[in-house]
Amino acid sequence: MSGCPARYDEELGYWVVDDPALAREVLLDPETFRPDNAVLAHTPLSVKALRVLSGVGFALPPTLANNAGESHRPIRAAVARFFSPARVAAAEVLARELVSARVGSAAAALAVGQQVDLVQAVAAEPPAFVVLDLLGLREVDVPALKAWSLDSLELFWGWPGEDRQLELAYSAAEFYGWLRSRTAAAREAPADDLFGVLVELGLTDEEVCAVGYFLLIAGQETTTQLISTLFHRSLGQRVESAELVEEVLREASSVPTWRRVAARPAVVGEVELPAGAPVLLGLSGHGGSADLAFGIGVHRCLGAGLARMEARVALEAAGDLLGGVRLVERPPMIDLLSFRAPKRLLVTSIRNEE
Repeated sequence: MSGCPARYDEELGYWVVDDPALAREVLLDPETFRPDNAVLAHTPLSVKALRVLSGVGFALPPTLANNAGESHRPIRAAVARFFSPARVAAAEVLARELVSARVGSAAAALAVGQQVDLVQAVAAEPPAFVVLDLLGLREVDVPALKAWSLDSLELFWGWPGEDRQLELAYSAAEFYGWLRSRTAAAREAPADDLFGVLVELGLTDEEVCAVGYFLLIAGQETTTQLISTLFHRSLGQRVESAELVEEVLREASSVPTWRRVAARPAVVGEVELPAGAPVLLGLSGHGGSADLAFGIGVHRCLGAGLARMEARVALEAAGDLLGGVRLVERPPMIDLLSFRAPKRLLVTSIRNEE
């Protein structure tokens, strides 16, 4: 834990707050510390990238994570119905079936001497299928959604050069175009799915797409990354799944930081921050509670219960497999401003080496 309540990081360009108690105070004071910068691109977008995005009408007006206005509450309430405790509990059956099937396929491949990437083979797709089922969304190209998600995270929370940024912008534009088509379909034939509910709420097309954009990323990719970290920590051993989930949320969450901006001059600890100061909050790895990994207050992650359930189920279903493998290489990492996890976990069976 840092001894300084808030320090300015010249390289990042943020006032960094790692103390868990102070991070909680900031999150619980949304009037002073607004979420306006929560989903802004960390690396300013180039003119070429902006031109690609504008070509599909790309816009992220305030809706959920970046909304400090009066519309936040009704939008959040509409989305929260999809993540009720009862619905999450009912989704455990599907989550277990999806993970178990993939664990079985991975085990079969390992048994005949193949190397397996546990991220792609097991962790990647189940959270996407589960959240799509909860949201009532059918006929979604899951591999495309996974690719769009990783590209968008890099575009908004990474450090891409201009050429890479342009590639990512094309991917984000493709994703946004798909969201626009689903929104248009919902206006023509409303259904009781995410898009139908948002249209019925009276949101504009841009607002519906903005909700869908980050909900369909955060609702599954951050869980994939959490499961990947859990798998990494479990290799070659048997663990208590629920305990390890809480440990990783405390120490190495897939979302270790989050952003806020000071609406007026403010004090964090004894440090005075000017109006407009961008703040980067440490949510994990600084001695705080596991709950802090999901945020605190009016913008707490709606999928906290779902992520915990899916992570526990993944560890339970993969426990035997994880205990009998070893890494083939040091895992390359997803290492962005607010997202961190193994990108690949290439393993081989220990039994084949005996």
